[in-house]
Amino acid sequence: MAILLVFAILLIDQLIKIWVKTSMSLHESIRVTDWFYISFIENNGMAWGMQIGSKLVLSLFRVIAIGFLSYYIWLQACKKARWGYLVCLAMVLAGAAGNLIDCMFYGLGFDASTPHHISEWVGLGNGYAPFLMGKVVDMFYFPIIHTTWPDWMPFWGGEEFIFFSPVFNFADASISVGVVALLLFYRNELAKISLKRE
Repeated sequence: MAILLVFAILLIDQLIKIWVKTSMSLHESIRVTDWFYISFIENNGMAWGMQIGSKLVLSLFRVIAIGFLSYYIWLQACKKARWGYLVCLAMVLAGAAGNLIDCMFYGLGFDASTPHHISEWVGLGNGYAPFLMGKVVDMFYFPIIHTTWPDWMPFWGGEEFIFFSPVFNFADASISVGVVALLLFYRNELAKISLKRE
């Protein structure tokens, strides 16, 4: 089940990304509703557009982390871990792998996206960046939200807050949902993490 979930998330993630990359120019935005836009951006960094250190080091770290996580999921499946725990781990793995695919192959096979040019597949080796140096495609955007807390809320009642929303992709969402679910429901399993077979 975990393997099927990983492949399903990867398929959805890549279909969305390829459609956006080959249908929209960089920074183009499509209004779906007042609170939801498809906004095409690319980034060199981690989930939610963060960037820490070298792009190559980050990509290599992703490869190693995905390898360890795959092995750990296999161990947990052999130990008959709870299915929900395996599902959450699979979501994190699939999200990480989805963004790694962008880094591995998008730079190799697509020409560069610009505000004036929609990217096209140009064949492996003819793209805008070498292996592991491609940019991650992001597209889901929920605009800045201005809100006022209700007066009955302790400490914040009546105060106005502004929530800034990053642009993210399906893989980022999968990682985030998986991590939050792990922290909420599977803390006992997380406390016992081990890569030993027995």
